[in-house]
Amino acid sequence: MGLGFAVGVFGVLILAHAAYSTIQYRALLKIMEEEFSGPPMTVLAEVLLGLGLCMWAGLTVPGKFLSIHPDSEENRPWIVSLPVDVDFMIFNHRGKAFSSVIDMKLK
Repeated sequence: MGLGFAVGVFGVLILAHAAYSTIQYRALLKIMEEEFSGPPMTVLAEVLLGLGLCMWAGLTVPGKFLSIHPDSEENRPWIVSLPVDVDFMIFNHRGKAFSSVIDMKLK
């Protein structure tokens, strides 16, 4: 539970307070019989601040980004050799679900 997680919780709390403030503002406008044209600027500032804090926490809490390229230096220990046409290799596809059905029919 580091700083990023605390900032994310604080951002969610700010967003919840902005929602509550908007609901309260609309109730006040109903009492005064005025039309709702939009939330006040303070609520918009809270939403932007909360959004920024939540986005920052979402990017920092999970950890560092790893490379997805198979030929990067981070992936060297796991990959021994790859064929030339790596771009056309697909391992997760819809056919995997049907392979067990076909195998059962063949037996």
